[in-house]
Amino acid sequence: MGMGMVTLIVDWPRVEAAAPGAREELLIDAAFGAAYSSDRPEHGWSWPAQPDEQWYGRYAFRHALGSYKPHFWAGHRWDHVRDFVEPTVRRALDLFSDALFWHGLEGTAGVGSELPERLCTWEADLLLWRPPDQVPLIAAWWRHAEPRLELLRKPFGRHAADTDGWINTFDAFADLLADWGEVVTEAERRGWGIVGLRC
Repeated sequence: MGMGMVTLIVDWPRVEAAAPGAREELLIDAAFGAAYSSDRPEHGWSWPAQPDEQWYGRYAFRHALGSYKPHFWAGHRWDHVRDFVEPTVRRALDLFSDALFWHGLEGTAGVGSELPERLCTWEADLLLWRPPDQVPLIAAWWRHAEPRLELLRKPFGRHAADTDGWINTFDAFADLLADWGEVVTEAERRGWGIVGLRC
């Protein structure tokens, strides 16, 4: 059994209003509790059924089954294809991907998101922690990259497609990026932050 991640967008002040020791339980309840309506989708948003719980949403990525592996493999594929992508598209996807799942190339300066280093101040087991003030910047990178994704199809097929692991095709890669784009866009619209809870 591999590592899993549940992706939530959250109303930051609502989480920070909880006592530091209670925040992880609050997020676990948001991720796994019974507050959702009964028809949780295999892909897309789940929202709390009760009006007084409308401070978070949970996003299910296509074909991920709650696993972190697709995100890891998307970063791995991006490592292999990025040198063959037009520079402005490469830059936008470097920034966007690094902020969410890629985490740059070790020892290579200037390819990461360059978001200010922020230590997570919550006592919770998180794989991703993006406060609301960072989300508009990540969303802007997505708006730049999204209409140019098709430019990656040929380089991906030549340099990154593989039968090993996850995210084997360009379409799977583009779907994962589009899912992250949906998460970031909705978080920006609401003025919320993004967290990835390890499970």
